[in-house]
Amino acid sequence: MPAKVFIETPRLILRQWKASDHEPYIQLNQDSEVMEFFPSLLTRDESLAHIDRFTKHIDQYGYGFFALERKDTGQFIGFTGLSHPRFEAPFTPCVEIGWRLSKAHWGEGFATEAALATLDFGFGSIGLDEIYAFTSVHNKKSEQVMLKAGMLKQGEFEHPQIEAGHFLKQHVLYRISRPPKI
Repeated sequence: MPAKVFIETPRLILRQWKASDHEPYIQLNQDSEVMEFFPSLLTRDESLAHIDRFTKHIDQYGYGFFALERKDTGQFIGFTGLSHPRFEAPFTPCVEIGWRLSKAHWGEGFATEAALATLDFGFGSIGLDEIYAFTSVHNKKSEQVMLKAGMLKQGEFEHPQIEAGHFLKQHVLYRISRPPKI
């Protein structure tokens, strides 16, 4: 049975996860450049646990971190989607947008294309009022995607799941609100 498609863009499909995504996702999370702004690389078991959690979140809420597939090749290239942060901060509970793409697909506008479509989905299909995004203050490429998607910087915060003194502790926080109906 084919994986359920939630969002399509001119070049991408955002869909439920399938078994053929497992190995490329494991490899993605073991790439030191992709994971540069995360505390550590993920093990095989940690990556598979992510997929299980992502799949269950999508089944429960009708949205989540969707598998990201190129239309032209059918290749899995990462994920983009909406989720609930699993930590407490002044802006939680909230819905966050996030993405992670394989290095071979950086610089082609896929992250921005998927983010814009995901924001439209979140405001339109899901009916959200606002969506947040955050990343390490050092992750300028991801911050650029937030800006290109029309998100506004709200400030910075110390990520509660990263140990004190770690160079990734400080994060930027962005937010976007549902566009007014015209």
